[in-house]
Amino acid sequence: MPTPKRIVLAVTGASGPQYAYAVASALAHRPDVELHLIVSEAAKKVISLEADFAPEDLMGLAYACHGEKDIAAGPASGSWRHAGMVVCPCSMASLAAIAQGLGTNLIHRAADVTLKEGRKLVLVTRETPLSRVHLVNMLAARDAGAVILPACPGFYHKPKTIADLVNHLAGRVLDQLDIDHDLFKRWGE
Repeated sequence: MPTPKRIVLAVTGASGPQYAYAVASALAHRPDVELHLIVSEAAKKVISLEADFAPEDLMGLAYACHGEKDIAAGPASGSWRHAGMVVCPCSMASLAAIAQGLGTNLIHRAADVTLKEGRKLVLVTRETPLSRVHLVNMLAARDAGAVILPACPGFYHKPKTIADLVNHLAGRVLDQLDIDHDLFKRWGE
């Protein structure tokens, strides 16, 4: 059996932790994926306020969890190889730190390392409306090599539930990581 793809999923304090849970659920227990999770303290607070799951439920889906203050963790180093990193949801504060190369915590440092190593970084930004500062930071992150994948639902798959909308976005994230899934019906299929 080939070595599993190591994927880093970072969860920040933006609204929408359900997206992260859907991505983690789709990756959990797959023999071809090793999921590493970083959940910020702000994310844990938002989960407790918004979600019908606990932070521990999310963390239980991962192969390994790393604390946001643990800058000695594997994802902080370019020599620790992985197949991609997702920040989902990505707060505007984390976007700004990533766009400017600030390594103030493990999420920001791991994203910076991902970019410098030329690996896939997907930022699932979650805010509306967007200010000019947000847009400039998105452009800076994109120019540095990140994929900007805003949490904007699509409707071509004819969603019937909120879970359908959440899973559509999770599927789009997995598409960016080149991971097969059946989370939604594709256009024209």
